[in-house]
Amino acid sequence: MRWRYNVSIGGIDKSRIDAMVAQLRAAAAKMENVTPNPIAGNASPTPKLDFADALKSSLEQVSAAQSASQALGKRFAMGDDSVNMSDMMISMQKASISFQATVQVRNKLISAYQDIMNMQI
Repeated sequence: MRWRYNVSIGGIDKSRIDAMVAQLRAAAAKMENVTPNPIAGNASPTPKLDFADALKSSLEQVSAAQSASQALGKRFAMGDDSVNMSDMMISMQKASISFQATVQVRNKLISAYQDIMNMQI
């Protein structure tokens, strides 16, 4: 039995899938270009990152993803032809996953705080 594959899968065409793969490859390439650890032989100092700034930035990104998802959902519900259902669903899933990751980070921070507070000196 031979399977036939359509160019359009579930409302997402091949060009969109290729664009998503290209985005993933670009993100992976960006991660490879991260400055190596100075202890490993590179003498250039890495800039200090403030935990509060990193946390605030992450929360703002989650908030932006949720806002964008809600806006797409409203536009789709109002009948805007420029919004595909697949785009809306992907946006909603990205927002949901980023929120769930944020909740897990919060839970780990609370657990670490409780462990530190329960330590005997």
